[in-house]
Amino acid sequence: MYERIRKEYPYLYETHLHTSEGSACGRSTGREIAEACKEYGYAGIFVTDHNWGGNTAVDRNLPWDEWVHEFCRGYENAKEEGDKIGLDVFFGYEAGYAGTEFLIYGVDKDWMLANPAIRYADVEEQYVLIHERGGMVIHAHPYREEYYIPEVRLFPKWVDGVEAINATHSNSGSIAHNDPAFDTKAIAYAREHHFPMTAGSDTHRAALFGGGVAFRRKILSSADYIRAILSGEDYLLTNGECWYRKDGKCLNED
Repeated sequence: MYERIRKEYPYLYETHLHTSEGSACGRSTGREIAEACKEYGYAGIFVTDHNWGGNTAVDRNLPWDEWVHEFCRGYENAKEEGDKIGLDVFFGYEAGYAGTEFLIYGVDKDWMLANPAIRYADVEEQYVLIHERGGMVIHAHPYREEYYIPEVRLFPKWVDGVEAINATHSNSGSIAHNDPAFDTKAIAYAREHHFPMTAGSDTHRAALFGGGVAFRRKILSSADYIRAILSGEDYLLTNGECWYRKDGKCLNED
């Protein structure tokens, strides 16, 4: 099955990863992550480091411009390496609100520099600001239970989709957050609200799980990725071991 799926959906994208430059929990640099993802067979990656509301590696007391420049180093180092080795590297980030987290796509460094209000935005304001830019808000691992997540909070009015498959929950190689029930609940939540589903590894190091979203064709940009997810284009989800249709049905059970 794996060979058939990879042949039909040859373009695999990691949509959720952290670097040591941008995330305090990151264990590998952007350059190291890019090299590992290219070797694994990814067509591209989204660098989604923790922002000021999450486990960022950057001093929150810095002036906004300085903070943004420092925060983007992981992405920029990954992008520089990706350009050398033939790996597409796109910018994103993971926004944190007291343990509830959202994956943000479709913005860039220049947008962040020009929009300091995002630093103080609540969940609703975040959604409005990101949408004004043409971006997308995905609720990351909505049912994860951990010490740093005081409660499960859902915001169906202020997200565009759900990270239904998170490889740290369900890949057998994961040593953190490992509980497949978190994904099962996320899939049910997405179905209930008719949200598009995404998948990612949430990797923090160059030892990869292989999770992500696989397409039949090459993704050209962050905006192209957003269109593909929101328009209902054909794609598959994976945690690096199991494959799922975009509605969350496990293909391994067929």
